[in-house]
Amino acid sequence: MSTNPRAPKYVFGPVPSRRLGRSLGIDTVPAKTCNWNCVYCQLGRSHPLTNERKEYFPVEAILAEVRARLAALSPDPIDWITFVASGEGTLHSRIGELVREVKRLSDQPVAVITNGSLLHLAAVREELAAADTVLPTLDAGDPDLFRRINRPHRQLTFEQHVAGIEAFARMKPRGRLWIEVMLVAGLNDSEPALRRLAAVLKHIGPDEIHLTLPSRCPVELWVRPPDAAGVQRAQSILGVKASLTPPPAMLAATGHAAPVEPDLVAIVTRHPLRRADLASLFADWPTTRINALVADLLAAGRIQIVERFGEPFVVAAGLRYPKWNAAIDNETGT
Repeated sequence: MSTNPRAPKYVFGPVPSRRLGRSLGIDTVPAKTCNWNCVYCQLGRSHPLTNERKEYFPVEAILAEVRARLAALSPDPIDWITFVASGEGTLHSRIGELVREVKRLSDQPVAVITNGSLLHLAAVREELAAADTVLPTLDAGDPDLFRRINRPHRQLTFEQHVAGIEAFARMKPRGRLWIEVMLVAGLNDSEPALRRLAAVLKHIGPDEIHLTLPSRCPVELWVRPPDAAGVQRAQSILGVKASLTPPPAMLAATGHAAPVEPDLVAIVTRHPLRRADLASLFADWPTTRINALVADLLAAGRIQIVERFGEPFVVAAGLRYPKWNAAIDNETGT
C-alpha cells in the first residue's frame, strides 16, 4: 500500500527531538552496530558488540540521500541536522568528513549524538569538533556502575570514557558540549551514585547536562524511570546545569507530506514508537488505514511489536528484545 517504494537507508524524519526541536536524522551504521549494550537502550541488545571503526555505509551514498532529503523538504523548516545512529555512529570511520560535508549542504546547525566511548581517540575528537553540538553519554560516576548500566565492549573502560569526554571538553571546540544522563531507578538515582557522578561532571565542565528517563521501549524489562523524588534528587545534586528533558510530543514526523510505509520503517529503526503514537504521526489517515499499514508491515517482517510499561511499541524487525525477565547475557567480551 506504500506510495513510495524506496525506503530511505540513511536519512530519516524530520522527527521531534527532546532537545533539538524538529530534527533531520542521519544514521551512519547498520542496526544495531554498537560497542555498548545499555540496559535501557530502545534499540534492543547489541549482538555482537563491536568496537571496529570502518566505513559501514558509503559516504557518497549517505550524502546523496541527505541532498535529496533537504531538497524535498524545502521550504519546510528544520531546526537541526542530527547524526543519531541505530548504534554508535562514531564507529563510522569517516564521520568527520560527513559532518563537514553536511555543514556545507545546509545552514542548519549539526549535532552528533554519541555514547562518547571513542572520544579517547584523538582522531575522533578532531572529527566531532566540526559539529555545532556534541551530546555524549555519561550515566555513572564509577567503574562498577558504568559496567552495570552501559555494559561496554571489553576494550572500553570507565577511566578511558571519562578521560575522552574531558579531553574533548578541553579542546574548546566551536560547538557546545551537552552531556546526557539516563536515570534508571535502582541504579544511578541514589544519593551516593549521584554524588559520584556529580564529581565527575564538575571536573569535565559541560555546557549543559540533560537528564533523560527510559520511556521508549527499554531493552531490559526491569528498567524503570525513577520516581519524582529520584528525579528531584538528581536535579538537586547534579546542579544548575542539569535539566530534565521530557519526551517530545509526537508530531507528524516527515513534514507536510503524509508519511508512507518506508518513512515509518526508517523512523522505528532508530526511534521505536508507541502504537498509540501512530494516530498522531499519520494525522491525516483514518484508523483503518493505519491498522492496515501495521498489519502489512508485520506480515512482511518489516516491524515487530514489543511490550514495555504495559504498552505496545512498534520497533524494527531484527532488533533483539528479551520477552521475559531472564538473567542478562554476558556479551561484553564479544
